Amino acid sequence: MSSQVSTSRGLHPPGKIMTFESPHRWPVSAPTSQTDAGGNDDQEVRLLSVSWNQDCGCFAAGTSNGFRIFNCDPFKETFRRDLKSGGFGIVEMLFRCNILALVGGGSNVAYPSNKVMIWDDHKSRCIGEFAFRADVRAVKLGKDNIVIVLETKIYVYKLSDLKMLHQIDTQPNPRGLCCLSHHSNTSVLACPGLRQGHVRVEHFGLNLTKMIAAHDSHIACMALTMDGLLLATASMKGTLIRIFNTMDGSLLQEVRRGLDKAEIYSIALSPNVQWLAVSSDKGTVHIFSLKVRVAGEDSSQDLRTLEAPRMDHQNSSTSMDPLIQTNTGSNASSSLSFMKGILPRYFSSEWSFAQFHLPEVTRYIVAFGAQNTVMMVGLDGSFYRCIFDQVNGGQMSQKEYSRFLKADYAPLRMLAA
Repeated sequence: MSSQVSTSRGLHPPGKIMTFESPHRWPVSAPTSQTDAGGNDDQEVRLLSVSWNQDCGCFAAGTSNGFRIFNCDPFKETFRRDLKSGGFGIVEMLFRCNILALVGGGSNVAYPSNKVMIWDDHKSRCIGEFAFRADVRAVKLGKDNIVIVLETKIYVYKLSDLKMLHQIDTQPNPRGLCCLSHHSNTSVLACPGLRQGHVRVEHFGLNLTKMIAAHDSHIACMALTMDGLLLATASMKGTLIRIFNTMDGSLLQEVRRGLDKAEIYSIALSPNVQWLAVSSDKGTVHIFSLKVRVAGEDSSQDLRTLEAPRMDHQNSSTSMDPLIQTNTGSNASSSLSFMKGILPRYFSSEWSFAQFHLPEVTRYIVAFGAQNTVMMVGLDGSFYRCIFDQVNGGQMSQKEYSRFLKADYAPLRMLAA
């Protein structure tokens, strides 16, 4: 059985997808119910997960009775599948095409949490399935690969024929941490390493593996730039976010979210590699100005080579100026930062450039929208769009708010892009 993948917005077709012959076959009942928005009573629906697509132009919401797809700009529900047999705890999109990866969630009997279904919604059928002995923690889709994350192992499959390409062992990874690049000329994967606080980076196109000692404690969150050349990480302490060069593992910049311990929910890097956003359980979204870039590259254009790029970063105030865009400000710092090395470390820290205080303390994922806007999706069923001043920073202004699920429910999990 095969089907042709339909595409939109210039996505390169991954080709024909053949059925994966799993050694543990599981019954597939197709998610074939209504697709009309608003057909069900939301008071009976629980939100199980939210996740961005690869360019953050859409997000998927896994619910207790199916899934829904939302466009971000303009914000609207574009599609839904409502089921009688249960819902999905993981819904992973492939850009804006009809292929999705689905994993059961909640009180789902038909779709258990240790099975991954590759669903072609254009054909309304399953075109591939994977069964494991352990629960699936995350699924990531790229232009060429399917990545399935278990507690201590990651499997990479080829999208065109679902053949396994790589197996990666990791530290215990209950959060399913893993991120992919989504650039046409690079293929990069980042995941926890085998040692506490370490990140493993795979440059598949270059056949290069890099181990980065990112933190002393366990990794809590991570994000790659679209081209995979920069990696941002946070630990379980949640006070510092670090930005690394994925080619040589060097630390390029360190910014401080705060002094108190926090659980980091989400990290986002802007497409122009100029800003970094962080959400946490403190109820504040922080925006930081990045002082790193690929030397000689225009972030709005495709990379022209797979050769190792040269990264610029500042070690002093004199080398910082050429790396700051003329239309942006700098992160805040202590007035005592000149005493770096004498006073405690936080006196020399870079603090956030802009902030937005959310009225509800719930789990949010963040992403950058057009120009200087930031989007936030919460597991309480809320969507925010905010704008920040690129020169002066400070408190962000709310531009839009929508409640896409109005039920009073207990959310279960969140997945970043």
